[in-house]
Amino acid sequence: MRANKATRREFLVGLGGAALGISLSGVTGLLTAHSQEKPSVPELPWPYVKLDPVAAAERAYEAYYKGGCMFGVFEGIVGELRAKVGAPFTALPTQFAIYGKAGVAGWGTLCGALNGAAAAIYLVTSPADGDRIIDEIYSWYCQRSLPDYKPKSPKFPIAPSVSGSPLCHVSVTRWCEATGFKALSPERSERCAWLTASVAKYTVEQLNKYFDKAFAVAHPIPKDVTSCLACHGKGGVKENVHMSKAVSCTQCHFSLGTKHP
Repeated sequence: MRANKATRREFLVGLGGAALGISLSGVTGLLTAHSQEKPSVPELPWPYVKLDPVAAAERAYEAYYKGGCMFGVFEGIVGELRAKVGAPFTALPTQFAIYGKAGVAGWGTLCGALNGAAAAIYLVTSPADGDRIIDEIYSWYCQRSLPDYKPKSPKFPIAPSVSGSPLCHVSVTRWCEATGFKALSPERSERCAWLTASVAKYTVEQLNKYFDKAFAVAHPIPKDVTSCLACHGKGGVKENVHMSKAVSCTQCHFSLGTKHP
């Protein structure tokens, strides 16, 4: 009897060890297989389909009042791609773009609408081609009287103005000077919502042209900028500035002195 009990005990212990070995080997196999899986998010650029510019503008206008100008443009474009394409755009939390509101957290630097446009462009194009499209959109923004898109359900009538700059601070200030509204007024906020819609619309138009192989520069760098860069740009006799592609140099450097060329 004692020998039988010992045998039974040894059998149960051995069975438990075998089960544990099978369990651990199974877990190890799963971890190894998981580590060898390819990332679920593909590399850039992501797929693009032609979008309705007005649909993107309307989505951007609504999104502006949820997270500001950068989020508005980014969600306006990526939200349409999310609806049309699905993955991988469904995995992208566009709320991160809220940081760009009012020139990055209220600092008045790069206009958030332009920031959002550039981010969306880089998702679906190569960096080299993306830069060409960004150049066009930024130059258009500086030269055109904006906003040029009226939302379907606006809160106020909004007059346009020419910013001459991609900076939030300058863009808002120029509009306030042109219209008489205060910078923190609800009318100014509505103006930026219209502007957000305008930038989203123009960006989609340019992306559509690019993927149709019909993209062309419509707003080149102003001549007064290129003339200044002849001396101050790369290879110039006084190469001491970072290139500004679309902003007139005399916007800030309006007192150059009599000895300046």
